[in-house]
Amino acid sequence: MDYKSQVMMGEMIPILRIFDRQKTMEFYVDYLDFTVDWEHRFEEGLPLYLQVSRGNCVIHLSEHHGDCSPGAAIRIGVENIEGLHSTLCSKVYDFARPCLEETPWGMTELTVIDPFSNRIIFFENKL
Repeated sequence: MDYKSQVMMGEMIPILRIFDRQKTMEFYVDYLDFTVDWEHRFEEGLPLYLQVSRGNCVIHLSEHHGDCSPGAAIRIGVENIEGLHSTLCSKVYDFARPCLEETPWGMTELTVIDPFSNRIIFFENKL
């Protein structure tokens, strides 16, 4: 029996390291327009773990040191990257001025870096 053909992969949800709830909300909710789906702490004063989403894109954000390291990079496919760029440029956020980049491999990309050094690369395939 071929087990490879029976395995179906589901969605992938990246986990990014965070350190400060307020800065997390300013960046992911206020700037990138994600919605907080839920938050969890085992008890007051312990690390925060939360899920944010925008459309079909889901990201987990964690203060737990064992979950991940700061400085990760993720790629998120988008439609209408020019619209995303225009929206981000219209907002007052002192720590990002994203630019559109046309890549040699046929993508238009827009990179933002969160307050915890995680790179989020939005891309649209132009081919």
